[in-house]
Amino acid sequence: MSDRTRVCVVGCGAVGSLFAAHLAQLDEVEVLAYDLSREHVDAINRDGLRIVGREELVGRVQASDDAASLPACDYGIVATKGYVTEPAIAATAHCFQDGWVASVQNGVGNEEILAAYVPRVILGTTFPAGHLVAPGVVEMDTGGETWLGPFGQDASMLPAVERLASLLTSSGMPTKALPDARGAQWNKLIFNAATNPLGGLTGLSHGQVCEQPGLRALVSALIAEDLAVAAALGITLEDDPEALVDHAAKVAYGHKASMLQDVAAHRRTEIDSLNGGIAQLGRRSGVPTPLNDAIVALVKGLEASYG
Repeated sequence: MSDRTRVCVVGCGAVGSLFAAHLAQLDEVEVLAYDLSREHVDAINRDGLRIVGREELVGRVQASDDAASLPACDYGIVATKGYVTEPAIAATAHCFQDGWVASVQNGVGNEEILAAYVPRVILGTTFPAGHLVAPGVVEMDTGGETWLGPFGQDASMLPAVERLASLLTSSGMPTKALPDARGAQWNKLIFNAATNPLGGLTGLSHGQVCEQPGLRALVSALIAEDLAVAAALGITLEDDPEALVDHAAKVAYGHKASMLQDVAAHRRTEIDSLNGGIAQLGRRSGVPTPLNDAIVALVKGLEASYG
C-alpha cells in the first residue's frame, strides 16, 4: 500500500470525475480511476482530468479500463449508474478487501450490492453534478455537499468515514460524516425521484419543470408519497425536500437532470433505483405508491421507444 492515501474512483463519468479531479489536488492522495470508456481513460492519462464550468481545475489521475491491473486501495468511491453497480464492484472488489468503499450513487439498493463483494461499505449521497463534454473533460453544473456514513450504522467505521470526509472537504468537495447518513441519502433520493423523471419525460430543465403549475403540483405529490415510505422505514430526513426543489429552481434553473441527459442520448435511465426503488420499499412497508409506479411505467415506455 502506498504511503499516500490511495483512492480509486469506480466509474469516472460526470460525478466520479468531480471526485477524482478534486482529490487529485491533494499531495497526500493518490487517485486512480476505473472506467470502461477507453477514449476517456486515454484522454485522462494523456492530458489529465479537466473540470470546467462552475470550477476550473485539472487533476492528474491514473486511469485504467483494466480492473485486474488496479492495486490495493484505502478507499473506493463508486459513482456508476445503479444498473452497473454489480459488474463494476465484481470487477474491482479485489482492490478493497482491506479498505472502505463509498457509494455516491443515485437511488437505493447500491450499498447492499457492494456489501456482497466487499467487507466495509460507506453509505453516501452527493449533490454536485455535471456532464461529460469530451473525453477527459467534464463540465461542473452544480455544487453542493456530500454526506457519508457507515452502512448499517456500524459505529466502528466512523473514524474511516471521517477521514474520507476530511480529505474530500480539503479537496474542495464539502463533505459531512454522519453516524447515520440515511436521512441525507433520502433527501437526495426524494429530490431526484420527484424531479428527474419529469425532466426526462418532458425535456424541461429543473427550473422549467418547477415553473409549470401542473408539474410543480406533481412534484409535491411525489414528495408526499415518498415521505410516507421514508416514515414507514423510520428514516428522518436532514432537510425539507420541498425547500430543496425550490432552492435548486433558483440556483440551477437551466440544469438538465441526469435522467434527461440519458433520455436525450437514448441511454438506459436509473428509474429502477429511484422511483422503482421507492415503490419496492413501499410494497415491503405496506405503503401504496401509485404515483411512483406510474412514473416508472412512463419512463420504461419512453426507453422502449428508443428503437
